[in-house]
Amino acid sequence: MSWLIQLVVNAAVLLIISHFFSGFEVAGFGTALLASFILAAVNVIVKPMLILFTLPITILSLGLFLFVINAIALWITSFIMGSTFIIDGFGTAILGAIVFAILNSLIHSFIVDPVTKR
Repeated sequence: MSWLIQLVVNAAVLLIISHFFSGFEVAGFGTALLASFILAAVNVIVKPMLILFTLPITILSLGLFLFVINAIALWITSFIMGSTFIIDGFGTAILGAIVFAILNSLIHSFIVDPVTKR
């Protein structure tokens, strides 16, 4: 059940980001939900390999390079989704990854976690 909640929260965050950045476009909630599912799959399959290959850079940057890895995961998701989920450039992907991480963390710490602990 928590995995489903995570997918819905991620979809909502993707929609919020699409309203603030012009280069980050999502067709609708259904598209955002599918993109959230694909992003979860990319995070399970591709992200561990990227982290392993870039471990020295990640250590030297004190973990900040993980935002670049998250941007690559978003970009791969955009490539898989096609014309319904568009990220114009890599700079937009990095900004989207940073905002995605911040919003996702805030939503989980203030909304999802207190509700699920009841």
